[in-house]
Amino acid sequence: MTTTDLTVDPDAPVSPEVVSEPAPEDLLPGKAVELLQRVLMPRPADQLKVRSLYLDEVNSPRVRCADRFTVQVPAAAELSFATYFNAFPASYWRRWSVLESVVLRVTVSGTCRVDVYRSKADGESMHVTGAVHEGGDERTLEFELDLGPFIDGGWYWFDLTTDDETTVRDAGWYAPVAPVEQPRLGIGICTYNRPVDAVAALTALVEDATVRDALHLVTVADQGNNNVKDVPAYADVAAALGDRLRIVEQPNLGGSGGFARTMHESFTRSDVTHHILLDDDIQLEPDSILRARAFAAYARQPMLVGGQMLALQDRSVLHTMGEIVDRSNFFWRNAPHTEYFHDFGEHSLRKSPELHRRIDVDYNGWWMCLIPRPVFEAIGMPLPVFIKWDDAEYGLRAFAAGFPTVSLPGTAIWHLSWGDKDDASDWQAYFHIRNRLIAAALHSPHKHGGRLFKEMLKADLRFLITLQYSTVELHQTAYRDLLAGPEGLFEGMPGSVGRAREKRAGWTDGRVIPNSGDLPLPSMSAAEAIRFRTIPVSPVQIGRTLVSAIARNVRPVDEGSREVPQLNLSFQDAQWFLLSRLDSATVGTADGRGVTFRQRDPQAFRRLFTQSGQLLRRLSREWPEIQRRYREAAGELTSVDRWGQAFEEWGYTRV
Repeated sequence: MTTTDLTVDPDAPVSPEVVSEPAPEDLLPGKAVELLQRVLMPRPADQLKVRSLYLDEVNSPRVRCADRFTVQVPAAAELSFATYFNAFPASYWRRWSVLESVVLRVTVSGTCRVDVYRSKADGESMHVTGAVHEGGDERTLEFELDLGPFIDGGWYWFDLTTDDETTVRDAGWYAPVAPVEQPRLGIGICTYNRPVDAVAALTALVEDATVRDALHLVTVADQGNNNVKDVPAYADVAAALGDRLRIVEQPNLGGSGGFARTMHESFTRSDVTHHILLDDDIQLEPDSILRARAFAAYARQPMLVGGQMLALQDRSVLHTMGEIVDRSNFFWRNAPHTEYFHDFGEHSLRKSPELHRRIDVDYNGWWMCLIPRPVFEAIGMPLPVFIKWDDAEYGLRAFAAGFPTVSLPGTAIWHLSWGDKDDASDWQAYFHIRNRLIAAALHSPHKHGGRLFKEMLKADLRFLITLQYSTVELHQTAYRDLLAGPEGLFEGMPGSVGRAREKRAGWTDGRVIPNSGDLPLPSMSAAEAIRFRTIPVSPVQIGRTLVSAIARNVRPVDEGSREVPQLNLSFQDAQWFLLSRLDSATVGTADGRGVTFRQRDPQAFRRLFTQSGQLLRRLSREWPEIQRRYREAAGELTSVDRWGQAFEEWGYTRV
């Protein structure tokens, strides 16, 4: 293809849906009305893999980015914008917005050709239209593109082919009509002793003038004793936002209490129409704020707009595309037709057919999630559950009230993925289980919980044979607290984390030791341990190993083998088939900051397993009554007035 050819690319797939190319005189500016999505360039310090989120440079020498919105492309080069942040997720706009078309605007200088492509739900791509700029004066091209053929999936993007050195600037995707409404946007950040991270998120918001100007209110719920206002960079943020910034210092109420505070500030103490929740420990792509706002502005109906999660520790990786709650066992999982850990540095958007289908979700994590005022007015506040499941439950509650959720591609933050955490077995295990049960009581369709209680019993057995007795004790505390009823949830929230930490610390496997070198050397050599590392593969092997593990865990233990670790294990090697054959071991923590000393205790094994069985049988038997109690209390638990009363009782300071 030459830069003077105005015919369809001969290498593109032939399709009856290919749109004939407009004559140059039809490409006059004026169709673009409202900005939906800016075309972004990588930051100067971004490594090559991270650049793949913005530019596909496979067929081009590395291009020079003058700023976040300008790229200089050398002569005789091809550059594609078929990337996560710069392609347009047309199927999502087709499904959820009032738009029937979208406008691509590109400003170019230098002799070049701009070609527009689209994909289908199966990932097949095709050429749509294109135009040539012959050089000379800078020129702005506009292409109005139909959203009709995207009901099941697909993206739009554009490629650039240069003859001379070419500059592309201020490209973007626009709506050709005015929005349904112009959102007045609030931001809510919840933080606990991460003041530097919180200020970094605030700085990202104010450094981009377009984002800063779109903000009506920014609220930070500061819940620790290491405060945001004491960070040196805070002064610049405060000056940039002025009276649009509110810092509320309050006791540690976890994520649900912190986010609830920011929602309460936006929707009861301001005229904000849409409120975006942001974690503190994120790296923000500021345009994501504008994209969520734009999607809400054109939505057919009020809906939650979520940002997807990129992996902070490996920034070219899309950690999660969207999630659902499996009603059979009431546990979250990736939505159908999605994958975890997609690396754009290895597989570009064009080479990843699994990324082109539209994904429907039940909820979006509150690392980034927009909530419209009509949703808040209809369903109220989050549950008072400290941490875990507040976001999933809110999404389920919103859907039941007629408000769907979208996890919007190209709208994302970077966050530490849960693959590098172990919060299911530390003190947070209490909240994982209790709040999962509360959410199930409110939303499970099964009279006796479906597979929920059987899976919880299997999980307790797995933790017991891996010598994590503290985790099972926390689970049992959660079972008992659920049975006690919903009446004490508000009162118990401020002290709940302290109680969970204290209970976990009562076991040796719940206390972190800075270094395994602080303990005696392991009694077993690496050579001796090889026989324990055989992985059971077949169902017969797995069954025999499990029966052997249970039998071993009820037999007496030599106290000497408990006091000296038999092995030092990394976190990755601490598998059930290995630990179930040992009397003791040190195991590294998921964050790499220390080890825990796990010691086999047959009496604890028998007692805890028996108690779990009894409690879970009782939960299954009494489930209909439990559901009735929690559903009757739901209105009070999510009441705006009740939360306001609780905030007054707990105390706070507005900075």
